[in-house]
Amino acid sequence: MRYLHRVIFGDTDQMGIVYYANYYRFFEAARAEYLRALGKSYRDLVAMDVALPVVESHCNYKRPAYFEDVLAIDTHISKLRGASLTFSYEVRRDEALLATGHT
Repeated sequence: MRYLHRVIFGDTDQMGIVYYANYYRFFEAARAEYLRALGKSYRDLVAMDVALPVVESHCNYKRPAYFEDVLAIDTHISKLRGASLTFSYEVRRDEALLATGHT
């Protein structure tokens, strides 16, 4: 599943580069979009008493992203166990890999 995000000025630091912690916001948006593509939203899951707490997160930064870049965040479930799952992410600008991560 691919989620697109255009970098806004507020996503960047004083050097004009996307602030590192904002990648986790991008991951969250991509994760929510992934669930919507499956026909459920976080709101639906809460109504069904299903919780998806993030208990671990990781991001590996490879190249910087800048104001006005359009980022493509590819999301998939990389591990699925009885009571847990892991979402994995690849962040690209055009086809250049900028970051990878998981939650």
